[in-house]
Amino acid sequence: MKKTAKGDRLTKALKIDYTEEENIWLTNSATLRRLIGILGMALPLLLWWFLSITSHYNIVLESISHYYYTRAGSIFTIIISLMAIFLIVYKGKDPVDFYLSFAAGIFALCVLLFPTSNITETCCQTNFEYSVTFIQPSKFRHNFHYISAGIFLGCLAYMSLFIFTRSSIKKIKDRGRTKNISNGIYICCGIMMLIAMSIIFSGFLGWIDEAYYTKHHLTYWMEVVAVEFFGLSWLVKGQTIFK
Repeated sequence: MKKTAKGDRLTKALKIDYTEEENIWLTNSATLRRLIGILGMALPLLLWWFLSITSHYNIVLESISHYYYTRAGSIFTIIISLMAIFLIVYKGKDPVDFYLSFAAGIFALCVLLFPTSNITETCCQTNFEYSVTFIQPSKFRHNFHYISAGIFLGCLAYMSLFIFTRSSIKKIKDRGRTKNISNGIYICCGIMMLIAMSIIFSGFLGWIDEAYYTKHHLTYWMEVVAVEFFGLSWLVKGQTIFK
């Protein structure tokens, strides 16, 4: 009885429908939203944890993307790829939902196809033992990586601000307490993502003192802020955190 009850709860939580044999589990929008949210929020923590236990390196890197060059690179590639695929197949309620999530998924793949700059200037530097991959330097690849990441996060911020907050009821007071609270969360998440992206953009253009920016790993921490709030908005939309 207990196992059955647990199985029923898991089936309900994961939105698994066994009545339609031809449909796969991932066709459910709520399931995709939850998986995208979980993967987004888990990414920074998993990268830091895996590099810590495999290379005994506990200091955060210059950016999340730089974990591509470490032993944690497989985790980075797997999670970004999964998020990209889920975003590409996500349909939503209107065509604009699909177009935005599809664009976000494509540019997430571009983040992988065009990695950021190397951790080291040459291969096999003893001071950077945690770096296990080196790619021929390319300014185009580096710049296009940041452009892709910006479009990826920008699409998700737009969805949080303007897509998730939509309602068929025009008057805010008539929408109900639950919808208004969730809309407040979406707007907060979208704004925080835009602020984080603006700080990264300012550092990229040299508007923030380079020594201060590098010392405090602002690219990394702002990327963490962006992906955490992006994940939160999708979890709320999937009714995992706030129902």
